[in-house]
Amino acid sequence: MNDAVKLPFGTEDLARFNAELRDRSPEEIIRWALGLGLKVFASTSFAPYSAALLHILHRTAPQVPVIWVDTGYNLPDAYRTAEKIMQLIPLDYRIYIPQMTAERRNALMGGIPHPDDDEALHREFTRQVKLEPFERAVRELGGQVWITGIRRQETDFRKTLDIVSLDSRGLLRVAPLFYWSDEQLADYVARHELPSCRHYLDPTKVYDGRECGLHTSA
Repeated sequence: MNDAVKLPFGTEDLARFNAELRDRSPEEIIRWALGLGLKVFASTSFAPYSAALLHILHRTAPQVPVIWVDTGYNLPDAYRTAEKIMQLIPLDYRIYIPQMTAERRNALMGGIPHPDDDEALHREFTRQVKLEPFERAVRELGGQVWITGIRRQETDFRKTLDIVSLDSRGLLRVAPLFYWSDEQLADYVARHELPSCRHYLDPTKVYDGRECGLHTSA
């Protein structure tokens, strides 16, 4: 995105927001985000347990558009599960794909580039399959407040964030499940009998605990 979103929030506002929301339920956090009077959107990757946030959104804010960036590199189980979730949890899904097909990119890049072999090539790969489609979606939606399923325990970078944070694009990032544990997430999915894929691939991460680029992009 060439122009960062301009929102009237500073460090003190974020600290106050997070103090207010620390012990609130995901539903209350989503309602808080809607109450800001800004353009709210959500995102999903359809990774394992992604259905939890979508289920909560459906019960709380079914009108919120949900961006899914389909990189073209996921596994059959993940794609089949994504279809099941979209049928079971009807929301305003907005599916975005890269501008180049996976086959064409594989021919030009020799498959999924590894950052240890060529960091610059992997960075360009990430831009093509994840960042460009996401930023195109945000532009088209005019998004300002981003509801995301990130959680504190997932990566070292996310441990530096909180329920509410500003990302490098200027989007107000709101994470209703930020302090949930793996056990809480799995329990929610099991209790509500929600689908969850067993086999999932994010081609931009490479390592466990590595960021995909959406939350760290400058």
